[in-house]
Amino acid sequence: MKSFFANIWTKRIMAVIGALYTVAVCFLCYYSIFYNIHINQRGSVCLVASAISLVALIIMLYTRKQIITRISSFIILPAMLPVVLLYFGRWEIIIPVIVTGVVILLLSGAGEGAKTAIGTIILLMYIFGALGYFLFTSFFVTATNKSIVKEGESPSGKYRYSVVNTEDSSNGSTAVYVEPNYADVKYPLVTFTLKNQERIVYLERPICEEINIQWDTKSRQDITTELNSISDDITVHLSNSELEALGQPFDSRLQLSDINVYYLFKIGKTAHDVEPIRLDTLTDDQLAVFNIGRDMNGKYYVLAPSQELLTEMEAVSGDKLYFSDMTADTMELFEDIETDDYGNSMYSIEADNSILLNTLNDQQLADLGVSETGDVMTFNDKICFRYYVAEIEDYYNTESRSLSVDLLN
Repeated sequence: MKSFFANIWTKRIMAVIGALYTVAVCFLCYYSIFYNIHINQRGSVCLVASAISLVALIIMLYTRKQIITRISSFIILPAMLPVVLLYFGRWEIIIPVIVTGVVILLLSGAGEGAKTAIGTIILLMYIFGALGYFLFTSFFVTATNKSIVKEGESPSGKYRYSVVNTEDSSNGSTAVYVEPNYADVKYPLVTFTLKNQERIVYLERPICEEINIQWDTKSRQDITTELNSISDDITVHLSNSELEALGQPFDSRLQLSDINVYYLFKIGKTAHDVEPIRLDTLTDDQLAVFNIGRDMNGKYYVLAPSQELLTEMEAVSGDKLYFSDMTADTMELFEDIETDDYGNSMYSIEADNSILLNTLNDQQLADLGVSETGDVMTFNDKICFRYYVAEIEDYYNTESRSLSVDLLN
């Protein structure tokens, strides 16, 4: 048995197993940034976290001279910084991992100089990280007294809602929040809910004393008829790929906005003409005023691109730089070709991503991902949420993982 544990391959295999603990800590770091945590049984979670941490610590101490364990010992504490800040107070998870990280860092097989340097850096990270987070939450996050007065799920279970009363200096308010009920990550003892998915669907001032929430199930066709009866000008915002699938190519949707009066005069319009102006309504001579050309296929390109734009798009003089090939950054470079004395662009160009709802038939709505039936919420006899609108406008992009300061709130 002694020779088994002394075998170098045994230690290497155990080091890989011990490294899985570090991987789990990194996943916890990821969850702390993008998810809120809800612990169902704090005592059980504490016991499980402590047991796993103890086993991992024993394995890491046994393999402390292995390079994998040394690297792991340097990762655990930095990875726990977001967890400590964002899950502050969840000591049943934080303390076992922090203790494990500190012990393995101090007792790892790395040199004393390396441990001292890494330990100092980690300590400074915690000091400045905590200070920065404290300043942000103290000065940039509005302090309000909020209380949840009612919450529940929609009939289909796809959405959940909460009615929140907020007390402030303006007699307070009542807000209805709706969020997806299908983006949670559930474990036996812990549930993670995706941050920043709550959407205010109704807001009333002052605080509403009477609260009556009702849910109904309606069909896609009924909601379409209902919305079109309200107005013929309801627009839907879609992605470029969705619009192209509906027969609306990118170039046909290009339009000019924020046009300087001087340019309006040059194309024979007045300062009172309505913007934006679609490119397909302009002649070639009018387009040339804005440094825009149109080829035989109706695609638009830059007539005289700047050298910076050519470099950014990896093109050479004489190449046609089509707007359909541009990113947001290269489009901004194009607009910077013509600026006023203060460096402001003389006009902007963009693709209109809206389409009138009454131009879409039921099959097209189905192709856009609108379910045949779904949930509709009424708050005090006023419709405030329709599944139909949430799906077609993509209210809840549960696959997006973009970093923002909102994640710190």
